[in-house]
Amino acid sequence: MPHIALDENLPGITALFAFRPETAAPLGQFAEVLLRGPSSLSVGERELIAAVVSRGNDCTFCSRSHAAAAAEALEDGMPVVEAAWKDVDGAPVSAKMKALLHVALAVRESGKSVGDELIAAARAEDATDVEIHDTVLIAAAFCMFNRYVDGLATIAPDDDEAYKAAGVRLIESGYLRL
Repeated sequence: MPHIALDENLPGITALFAFRPETAAPLGQFAEVLLRGPSSLSVGERELIAAVVSRGNDCTFCSRSHAAAAAEALEDGMPVVEAAWKDVDGAPVSAKMKALLHVALAVRESGKSVGDELIAAARAEDATDVEIHDTVLIAAAFCMFNRYVDGLATIAPDDDEAYKAAGVRLIESGYLRL
């Protein structure tokens, strides 16, 4: 049960955005730029970073909704997400993406956990400074989003179809209409 009075028909961050639209607008714009704006990382790759970080933070709503979005945007869909959740190194993604996911998981632990060796490994796989920057920012942002959603005990449905529909909506319409 949520800690504050939220619309019981809205799950996760959508309930929080409805509760406080004046904070929803900049947060939605932030997510739109991070996950859908111009980038050499695909939308699917950026959604995968969000899903892996959210899973590591044990945020059910964010991990499942961004997993669904990543699955919608990635060629091989949900099996890629599930493999990355289980073992980044065993996931069927590029070596560069594996290195960036390791950076993201280090950010999830602490910004200071991102050491020179992780950055060197990402650079060795041809990650650009912008890709490293964006990976760190996506991971840090999702730590905030995860704590926002779970800190107010929002509702996380247990319905796979609801998350799949949310993933399709995010890929088709983005974050400005949440």
